[in-house]
Amino acid sequence: MKESLKIIQTAELNEQAKKQVLDLWNNEYPEKLSYNNLTDFDNYFQNLSNLTHFLLTSDENLIFGWALTFDRENEKWFAIILSEKIKGQGLGRKMLEKIKQTETILNGWVIDHNNDKKKNGQLYASPMKFYEKCGFEIHKERLELDKISAVKIKWTDKKQ
Repeated sequence: MKESLKIIQTAELNEQAKKQVLDLWNNEYPEKLSYNNLTDFDNYFQNLSNLTHFLLTSDENLIFGWALTFDRENEKWFAIILSEKIKGQGLGRKMLEKIKQTETILNGWVIDHNNDKKKNGQLYASPMKFYEKCGFEIHKERLELDKISAVKIKWTDKKQ
């Protein structure tokens, strides 16, 4: 499968892609972060500016990974989700490398515990070690909300 997947960069998602990304979000992130419908998911995007999507797609236009970058409070932020079906194949790192080609600084919120359940009942595994291996630094700043407990991470291009 690895050979037939490609990363597509786009400013907007068509309806088919948006539905697949919503399914990916709802299946792979903790259940309490899920969206009930496409309208609610669209509202999430409305609050973000300067969006760029990165889609990891198959030749059949199936989306197995999605990442986005956006601006918030004069900083560049990102999020990334991979299907459980393709984890451990180096594709998350490949997606991050693609994003790093377009940015010099990336900020993100990462769940740093394994206490949340996914929609399928399995525990959500924190990707913290993955981000550390990819050159992100962990900051002291935390996000503590009813739906999420996460720590801020930041990557800076050392070549700049």
